[in-house]
Amino acid sequence: MSSSTSAARRRFLAGLAAGTAALAVRPLCAAPPSRVVVLTAYPDETVSRFERAFEQAHPEYRLQFVWRMPHDALSYLRQPGQAGVDVYWSASPRTFAALAADGVWRPLKVDRTGLPGRIGKTALADPGGRYLATEMAGFGFAVNDAALKRLKLERPKDWPDLADARYAGLVALPVPAQVGFAPPMVEIVLQTWGWEGGWALWSEIAGNAVPVERGSTFVTDEVASGRCPIGLSIDFFAVSAIANGMPLAFVYPRHGGINPAHVAITAGAPNPDGALVFADFVLSTAGQRLLGHPDIRKLPVRPAVYDELPADYYDPFAAASRGELDYDSESARLRLALSAAVFQQMLVEDHGELVALWRRLHAAEAAGKDVASARRAVGRPVLSEAEAADPGLRRLFRHRVEGAAGTEATAKEKLWRERAADNRAQARRLLEQAGE
Repeated sequence: MSSSTSAARRRFLAGLAAGTAALAVRPLCAAPPSRVVVLTAYPDETVSRFERAFEQAHPEYRLQFVWRMPHDALSYLRQPGQAGVDVYWSASPRTFAALAADGVWRPLKVDRTGLPGRIGKTALADPGGRYLATEMAGFGFAVNDAALKRLKLERPKDWPDLADARYAGLVALPVPAQVGFAPPMVEIVLQTWGWEGGWALWSEIAGNAVPVERGSTFVTDEVASGRCPIGLSIDFFAVSAIANGMPLAFVYPRHGGINPAHVAITAGAPNPDGALVFADFVLSTAGQRLLGHPDIRKLPVRPAVYDELPADYYDPFAAASRGELDYDSESARLRLALSAAVFQQMLVEDHGELVALWRRLHAAEAAGKDVASARRAVGRPVLSEAEAADPGLRRLFRHRVEGAAGTEATAKEKLWRERAADNRAQARRLLEQAGE
């Protein structure tokens, strides 16, 4: 460990200890603490640390946590009076936006000093003033360096690296239609390389990949075991695995994106005053420092806090200044579910055929054959960008949120699967004509 890294760690831990000591001394309240009900999807490692620190700072309140994953939180908070919940605190931008449209939130009147409204092209604050980002997670690649070294392969640095034929069968790919964090990764590539180029790149990556569905092992399990030394992931899963001793590292690609978590106060909050105090604490410097704890290790939304973190801690604000976070999450949100459905029919269904075709194509290119037309055919999207912008088509998929159970394929999805099959058949014919 470098001396600068050690010094940064000491400064961070000293600041955390000083903050905790300062919070510990408070006068006793004459009245019993009032309850603040917080709905969240955060794990106990995160919740317990925030609970202790908040109740030390504000002994007049006691937190009661209710756990719901995003797809369950949506229906839970649509109950009368938001089911008695005061605060929603979770990582689900689509859920916050959907509930804002329902009028579920009240204005969030916290001090925003030192809290940027955006990072790169991603908004950190609701334009309507109803919710604010409290932390961020970054998308990228979990890697097993030891396994890559045995295979004489380097870490991928950006998305096109995953299309390299040397990575065939070595990339764990979470299925976007089933794994809640995966749809934004589809959109990061589409925004960066365009509709045609982005789907072509995804086709080639998928041809190298092993799909990981909901209910199977985590991507990090595949990577840690060495079965797939590279896995597409969101950073907090990899960080959690590393904290539990898994032999992993995490790579933030040159073209990345972040997924913000938010906090909001419900319109029917039984304890709106306590809810506001909790929201303010999570966004405060003391609350943001907690995110850097080794058991949590999330990305604060206060840029100043990064000065107290270890030197090797990823700083998304610095990355954004280098143009590495140009993903526009707000525009992507409108078609996330649609893109995931297209991905399913084009690249997950009949995946074995896609893998075999890309291996033939890579072999032909290695042999010096001109198979550019076959490459174009297999990577051709199954609908145009103009079709994907149709509001009526997007409405067909608007209820497919993170982790929601799958539904029977629509007529459109069946058509996309047929088009994908036709594209693969054309590519095979072209390879045969090229003598492959």
